[in-house]
Amino acid sequence: MSTLSEKILGAPAGEYVDRQVDRAYVHDGTGVLTLESWKSMGADRLMDASRLYMLFDHISPANNSTTAALQHELREFARCSFMNFSDVGGGICHQLMSEGVVLPGEVVIGADSHSCSLGAFGAFATGVGATDMAAIWLTGGTWFRVPESIGIHLTGSFMGAAEAKDLALTYVSKLGMDGGTYRALEFTGTAVTRLSMDERLVLCNLAVETGAKAGMFYADAVTVNYLAALGKKVEKQIPETCTYCGELDIDLSDIVPQVALPPRVDTIKPVYDLAGLPIDQVFVGTCTNGRYSDLARFARGVKGKKVAVRTIVVPASCDVLAKAIRTGVLTDIIEAGCTIGTPGCGPCLGAHMGVIGEGEVCISTANRNFKNRMGVGGEIYLASVATAAASALVGEIADPEVA
Repeated sequence: MSTLSEKILGAPAGEYVDRQVDRAYVHDGTGVLTLESWKSMGADRLMDASRLYMLFDHISPANNSTTAALQHELREFARCSFMNFSDVGGGICHQLMSEGVVLPGEVVIGADSHSCSLGAFGAFATGVGATDMAAIWLTGGTWFRVPESIGIHLTGSFMGAAEAKDLALTYVSKLGMDGGTYRALEFTGTAVTRLSMDERLVLCNLAVETGAKAGMFYADAVTVNYLAALGKKVEKQIPETCTYCGELDIDLSDIVPQVALPPRVDTIKPVYDLAGLPIDQVFVGTCTNGRYSDLARFARGVKGKKVAVRTIVVPASCDVLAKAIRTGVLTDIIEAGCTIGTPGCGPCLGAHMGVIGEGEVCISTANRNFKNRMGVGGEIYLASVATAAASALVGEIADPEVA
């Protein structure tokens, strides 16, 4: 019997397959390299522009004239080629693809490592480099070695202030930064039905931090209802009895708020062990934790209070921002003294809108804390939205369980 990735790719683990790609997307950074590679192939056409997406998010708005010139070229190419296009302020590529675009059973390729996020919908979603993406533009397909799968079996329910980000950091720490190399992480178990789509996106998002090719959930009633609200009718995927190359059992009731220590995502400690560590900045957002549910949770934590350090909140998409405005969530965040950034990646990759300086410390809801990631000489501690809110109010790492 097949794992989900074997079922979608149509072959057992270890075999090589050629597959047509259902959705392929680039952002303003990788789009530049993809276009260059596509031109070097002598290409003068796209296989099917309706399945291609160019989504500006990484350095958006442009941070200097060089970036602006490159984005102008991409913008004109996208418009002339009739591929799907999202300009400045539309939002993060992965988030936009999650807003009613990606469907269960699809093969989805993004020119970004966190494209694995979209496996939350029961799709096989993974990232590739610019050359591979250029070939997809040209031919509409690509090849895979079907990955073996690790089963991550989830039971129980979250307790206290623990949330999906804490669970994600926990499984990354258990597998290590290379423990999932070229494997698919398949999330199963009785707890899955209690996880929202936003929570599933968080868990799949961090799959690549173990070296995994993909992170995947089976489409179930939660998936069907989420997509139905966005006008998409889909069917559930029925899990089969299958063999995993490795298995990990996690009881959600055992999860406590965690922090990943720089410069590794897999080195974690409970928040209470680091409580009191001074910080210079709090950043809430990214493809990990910039969705409406995240902003609403953060707003509840800071409403009626004032943050003690500079706090930057960046919605993951224009739709997220609009909903935060309609519901008053944005007002609560602004009145607490926070700054709102243009929907997109914000300072996550260290390009603009919140880069930290030498010796500064940032607590972030992002997915990477590598050395110099958000600014040369700065340090990044990864944490949940609840931990970020508690920490922003006191200017030091704080445990949301006791805040």
